[in-house]
Amino acid sequence: MRLSTLVRLSLAGNRTDRLRTVLTAGSAALAALALLAAVTVASIQGGDWVDQPGGVRVMGPGADYSNALLAEAGLRPGVVFTLAMLALPVLALAGQCIRLGAPARDRRLAALRLGGATPGQAVLIAGAETAAAAALGSVLGLGLFFGLRELLDFRNGEGKLVLPVDVLPHPLLIAGALVLVPVLAGGIGVLLMRRVVITPLGVVRRVREDGPGPWPGVLIGIGLPLSIAPKFLPSDTQLPSWAPLAFIGAGTLCVMAGVVLGTGWISYTSGRLLRRYGRGAATLLAGGRLMADPWNGSRTLAALLGAVVVGAGIIGYEAMLRTEFRASEQYNAMIDPYATGEVGFGSGSEFYFGALRLIMIAVTVSIAVAAAGVLVAFVEGIVARRRAYAALTATGVPRRTLGNVLLWHTFVPLVPALLLALASGAALVRMMGSEVRHGGEYEQCIDPNATFPTCAKETFVEPLLVVPIPIPLQQLVLLGAGALVAMLLVVGVGVMVLRSSTDLEELRIG
Repeated sequence: MRLSTLVRLSLAGNRTDRLRTVLTAGSAALAALALLAAVTVASIQGGDWVDQPGGVRVMGPGADYSNALLAEAGLRPGVVFTLAMLALPVLALAGQCIRLGAPARDRRLAALRLGGATPGQAVLIAGAETAAAAALGSVLGLGLFFGLRELLDFRNGEGKLVLPVDVLPHPLLIAGALVLVPVLAGGIGVLLMRRVVITPLGVVRRVREDGPGPWPGVLIGIGLPLSIAPKFLPSDTQLPSWAPLAFIGAGTLCVMAGVVLGTGWISYTSGRLLRRYGRGAATLLAGGRLMADPWNGSRTLAALLGAVVVGAGIIGYEAMLRTEFRASEQYNAMIDPYATGEVGFGSGSEFYFGALRLIMIAVTVSIAVAAAGVLVAFVEGIVARRRAYAALTATGVPRRTLGNVLLWHTFVPLVPALLLALASGAALVRMMGSEVRHGGEYEQCIDPNATFPTCAKETFVEPLLVVPIPIPLQQLVLLGAGALVAMLLVVGVGVMVLRSSTDLEELRIG
């Protein structure tokens, strides 16, 4: 099949298909904008700290920005990571859009099979629908990127740039970011259809007869110690400066994958419990649906649960950072009782807390975008089953019962999955330590020019201060409640769509 034919077939369709293309292109434009911003920050030069004689450290030239997150070279990787993570739920939304208008698309794909297309070509066309729309969105995102560079070109009172509008990434980096969006979006679309068999008579979705097992818990068990793996290495092991961050990133990805994939086992187990102990039509129907398609939660809730894991980790890290600052101030007051000034967080520490607040804003945006993706899949599922819902209503099933089915089907697996995501994200930081210690017995090199631990050492004993790191339960509860409220709004919109989809006229729709 030629590329021009593939593109033409992927853009064909009715009004619903055009709506799917618009939503996918809009999501891809936002994802491309986030990735372009990430490569822009990564392209900033300068801002390295340089040691001067006398123990004085000064910042090297090159990065003249008002925000230290952009000016300091050591802080910019965190900004790049945050922007890249912000693009993931938007890409997940683009992948979910391929499920919009599924009945009409399935009939069109079946017609293509009748015309001689192979099953692989039919799936390729379905994935190309998302990839072509995402490519259009990448171009729109590039135009938006250059437009924002002109609109946001302003400086503060000191003459420093607020944003890096003076930096233009290398053309290869720009091209890579633009190509990455349609490739990932198309890959997600094909992945969502991996269990679909397209025949000339229609579309068949294969169903697993055996439920998923709890094996994703192994990924969580691997990811937690992997994030602190450098602490288990011998003290004389020489690691590059980026190694600890790489271990933390790999451990976080393993934990996120374990939480997302574990939602399938949670859904299946919840469905079995509802079928066994449920009373009433709503719980029994919801339990049957959860058992029939347990991986639906892993597909639709992946971006939401991933954002919650990252948010819980940031909340835990903020609690640890506050404890470290508080312990340092208490220790300084303990060894120097005549020190003047009130104990409190200085302006330097507020910079770090401000950076963490910016990351939490990105996490909040990710949760909102992920909820939008769940809404797309939710509405698509209701519209695809509208004839079945209308038939149930015609036989006397109240609409309220069907709405309760949606509530049970959504929140029964969601609540334990959210608890798992919150606990796993907080545990990532908790693995680094549960207390802050200052003073006590320690060793120090006698020769300042020697390298520890091979140098001659002398033992020193100072007063010991141990401060436990509290578990930020209140902030974790607020994060989980925010995710639940977002999903409650999604279900509310779904119930409104369900009311219009249960009209008896839907029985006459072919």
